Amino acid sequence: MIYANQFLDHWAPDQPKPQPNDLIPRKQIALMTNTPSQSKALPLLASMAILIGGWSGMLMASTANIDEAINKAGKQRMITQRLLKDYALVGMHLDLGDPARDLTDFINQFDSILTDLEGFTDQAGIQASLAETKKLWLPLKKTLQDTPDKAKAAQLQKDLDELLAACQKNTRLLTELSGNQRGEIVGLSGRQRMLSQRMAALYMLKAWKLDQLDFEKKLATSMAEFSSAHQKLEASPLTTDEIHALLSRVKKSYAWFEMMGKSQSGRVIPTLINKSANNILADMDKATSLYAQAKN
Repeated sequence: MIYANQFLDHWAPDQPKPQPNDLIPRKQIALMTNTPSQSKALPLLASMAILIGGWSGMLMASTANIDEAINKAGKQRMITQRLLKDYALVGMHLDLGDPARDLTDFINQFDSILTDLEGFTDQAGIQASLAETKKLWLPLKKTLQDTPDKAKAAQLQKDLDELLAACQKNTRLLTELSGNQRGEIVGLSGRQRMLSQRMAALYMLKAWKLDQLDFEKKLATSMAEFSSAHQKLEASPLTTDEIHALLSRVKKSYAWFEMMGKSQSGRVIPTLINKSANNILADMDKATSLYAQAKN
């Protein structure tokens, strides 16, 4: 598949003209060279076909490039923790936005992204990793679609952590495939989305009075990783002024988690946690997209 805007000037006048961002099947290249009016397009199109074929493993998919694929795989990491948070909110009957609708939306997003990634590359290692992700996801999906049950929450948390590890592997493999610094930054930035929802999910399970023996350890680890990654992003040469502004907002939202992490009262304020986590998610999602779209 190639973008139409690369050869619109050579499009035959007797053929319906595509939009600039339309993707054209490679087999159509041959059709374009079957008439005299199209012969002048041959050198350009042949070169493009060679270029496309040079990066073997890329398949026809709605994911346009490797950095977008990393972004999407990274988003699946976030979804595993967002699902846990929304499951707890629905189970506690807390009306913070519409967690029931969000739960359904993120289930659908996970499905959609998995399909996109399956169609992005045919490289054996990535396909095997995605197959394992799907194997873990399908039974979890059914549990998440059932009425939330506190008795199932501990096992759900464990299973979603296993799914998170699988999604992290997908992201790592795609980052390695990219072979560039931008791919690494996209992965690091995208992981901040996951950590925001992971910290919130841990607090929501605590508010649900779920016995989490390793709550303090998981929270401390997540906060340390978030702070470290934030510093790396601030120092990255790929961080533009626009992204710096987003990171500054994220730092302010994260301050609430730092305050609660230092609190000795043990009190959990779901409204504040949910708002702070969602603000971080929105800002880091935009920042990650900007990193993925960067030209250099």
